[in-house]
Amino acid sequence: MQRSNNGALLLLSAFFVVFFFHSFFKARADYIPPAKLDGFPYGNRPLKWDTILIEAFYDPVCPDSRDSWPPLKQALRYYGSSVSLVVHLLPLPYHDNAFVASRALHIVNDLYPSATFPLLEWFFKYQEKFYGAQTRNLSRASIIDDIVKSATKVVGRSYYNDIKVGFNNSKTDLETRVSFKYAASRGVYGTPFFYVNGFLLADTGSSIDFNGWRKALDPLVGTKS
Repeated sequence: MQRSNNGALLLLSAFFVVFFFHSFFKARADYIPPAKLDGFPYGNRPLKWDTILIEAFYDPVCPDSRDSWPPLKQALRYYGSSVSLVVHLLPLPYHDNAFVASRALHIVNDLYPSATFPLLEWFFKYQEKFYGAQTRNLSRASIIDDIVKSATKVVGRSYYNDIKVGFNNSKTDLETRVSFKYAASRGVYGTPFFYVNGFLLADTGSSIDFNGWRKALDPLVGTKS
């Protein structure tokens, strides 16, 4: 009986080893890096290596992301050209319509990058329209239609058809999935998350006020000066 149990365990172990390596190498074979780096540079200016880089991981319908944005903008104004920002999107599965909202931002960024952050701010201002009881009985198609009309108000009426078509474009779907996978590859599991020069900022996962940004960035800016 003991010998039989040992044989079964060996067979089971061998199965899991074969399954693991098959899955691992299949995943590697299917993996293709994206054509460009993920993220939206703030201010539409190219990133420079001699600036302090903040990476913010946001969900456009996350209240904590919304609350963290004004003090971060204040810090960017305060430090000027010494600090750069890139925003990455993490559409969290437990936030209603986060993926659709994130996809809208990718669509607009491809069409008219200058409107990306105004649209993000629009989502922050009206995000309660897109989760909870307000959308419980709404279809996905009607939500997309509402977002297309709203995005058009931010970007301009001439972009209505392009934004609408963008939701039928597999490219924008892939870009949104890449953002999710990129965030996961960086160990990000919630929003907002902040990295400074590639290192995770303490107290991340919640809103940071202006004094918190001063505390984190003043020593770095002072060292550079």
